[in-house]
Amino acid sequence: MNKYKSVGLVALLSLVFVFGANKTYAWGKNGHRIVGKIAENHMTETTIRAIETLLDGDRISEVGTWADEMRSNPSEFWQKESPRWHYVNLNKISDFHPEHYSRSNKISDAYEAIRHGIDVLKDSSSSIDDKKFHLRFLMHLVGDIHQPLHVGRSEDRGGNAIKVKFFWKETNLHTIWDTKLIEQEQLSYSEFVDYIDTNDKSTIEKYLDTRPADWVKASFHHAQDIYNVGNGDFSYNYVYKSKPLLNESLLQAGIRLAGLLNEIFDPKAIPGKSALKQI
Repeated sequence: MNKYKSVGLVALLSLVFVFGANKTYAWGKNGHRIVGKIAENHMTETTIRAIETLLDGDRISEVGTWADEMRSNPSEFWQKESPRWHYVNLNKISDFHPEHYSRSNKISDAYEAIRHGIDVLKDSSSSIDDKKFHLRFLMHLVGDIHQPLHVGRSEDRGGNAIKVKFFWKETNLHTIWDTKLIEQEQLSYSEFVDYIDTNDKSTIEKYLDTRPADWVKASFHHAQDIYNVGNGDFSYNYVYKSKPLLNESLLQAGIRLAGLLNEIFDPKAIPGKSALKQI
């Protein structure tokens, strides 16, 4: 059985999700939904119709959490292989070699998973099951790769091993950027989107004039600043300092996800305008 056919087991595994709900992954549920809703706002009608067909009735704005929820599935793929799809470990930028990607290689990180998903979705010979699987994963991973600590250092697991305090409660650096900074705003995901989304053409075109490799490099450089934790005792000043990067990262992820999907599913999408300039 194709390991990717686990997509069809989503409903059956819904009970499993309850027991995995305490796990923390990139952006958390609200973060991924923010990215998904922004993307939906910038997709063409042609793209939306094509995606809705592949999502089997699930909402575009909410499907971004699926790849995290499925990690409660006890199968070997979800427990052994899929975790590495969510991040890129880089200790220095010279370790990143996007030119080495090949669809025939075993997927080793989020960058390769994104590139592979694009290839599958563009390939007319791909099965419907594979397209459904990789669409869901791609809608998640574009969000993941814009969370800076998902391009963090291997020795501290992207900040998971760096203990800090957030409003006087013990946590870790990764969790702050996954969930706590977003939760601090006390907004629903739709309210958050209303707050940060944009229709400014120059901003959208600037964000779309990129490739997935650029997203990895940008997150790596942002992560280097985030690693400067000082005394590790964070409260209002840290929220104020971090808010511009947090909002920009979520906005970029949503717009770039829309551009990427427009390019794949809408032949009339214009590169650099309503789709990515290049892959």
